[in-house]
Amino acid sequence: MKRRMLKLQKLAIVSVVYWILLTYMVAALSWWFIALENQNEDITNIRLNELKKDDPAYYTQYIEIEEARKRKTAQYIGEGSTFLALILVGAVFVYRATRRQLKLTQQHQNFMMAITHELKTPIAITQLNLETLQKRKLDEEKQQKLISNTLQEANRLNTLCTNILFASQLDAGAYQSNNEEINFTDLVEGCVDDFKNRFPQRAIVEDISESIYLDGETLLLQMLVNNLIENALRYSPKGSAVTVSLSEMNRKIKLTVSDEGMGIADNEKKRIFEKFYRSGDENTRKTKGTGLGLYLCRKIMESYNGYISVTDNHPTGSSFTALFQQP
Repeated sequence: MKRRMLKLQKLAIVSVVYWILLTYMVAALSWWFIALENQNEDITNIRLNELKKDDPAYYTQYIEIEEARKRKTAQYIGEGSTFLALILVGAVFVYRATRRQLKLTQQHQNFMMAITHELKTPIAITQLNLETLQKRKLDEEKQQKLISNTLQEANRLNTLCTNILFASQLDAGAYQSNNEEINFTDLVEGCVDDFKNRFPQRAIVEDISESIYLDGETLLLQMLVNNLIENALRYSPKGSAVTVSLSEMNRKIKLTVSDEGMGIADNEKKRIFEKFYRSGDENTRKTKGTGLGLYLCRKIMESYNGYISVTDNHPTGSSFTALFQQP
């Protein structure tokens, strides 16, 4: 909380300095215009006073002087308007860039805190399990349970590292996918079975059609399905069910993962697919996560020219739908 207050104070100071400088620049521009216009008026009056009223060319010279004054005024207005527009456009650009950078910095800090927690937990559990196996003579059943638990944590670490590396490759445009015909039905069923083994206490309902094939890459599609299921399990009560459905109609393949959690506010439904973004209030954000899972899902669907969206699940929760268009 103290760190957050310091960041808010720094942001407030930066904002105040920014608006003071912007106000000063606009005031200086206005003063410049007023000074030049007064100078123009003075020069015009001097030239008019030099005219002789009995001169036959008096009226013509008077008109020329007045037109020269108007041209100068128009020139000052044009130059001032241009400078003002450039100042305002630059100010808006700087303001938005600064806010975006501060927001990105905050997201990176949140990500580093989350990733540190995500790494420390499985490492600590794995270390404890190995030390227990080393120091104590346990019966076969307890040994297998500890080994199984350790393998689960190792898989969790592997998934986390894969997500981070893949996100980096996507951002750098360095990932090259190798598509082939995949039995998407078998792949989704395999992912569901894996989660059932890892979380035997959780209810995962399957509604998966048979023999659905898709041109894609196994790693990417597994990552898509795993992230959606893990997200549903993470943000829903332990006693609730998660439903995974897969169907095909009119050359469109639809994968839907539904949960019975708290749901997602309408104003956050698009933002949750942003990198590092995590929705909900502070209680929700205390849930483990890095803010990369749904971002990777969106990037994967974009690579397949597909679409991913989230809607409300009735009576409660959310439904994530990934839609593939078959050629």
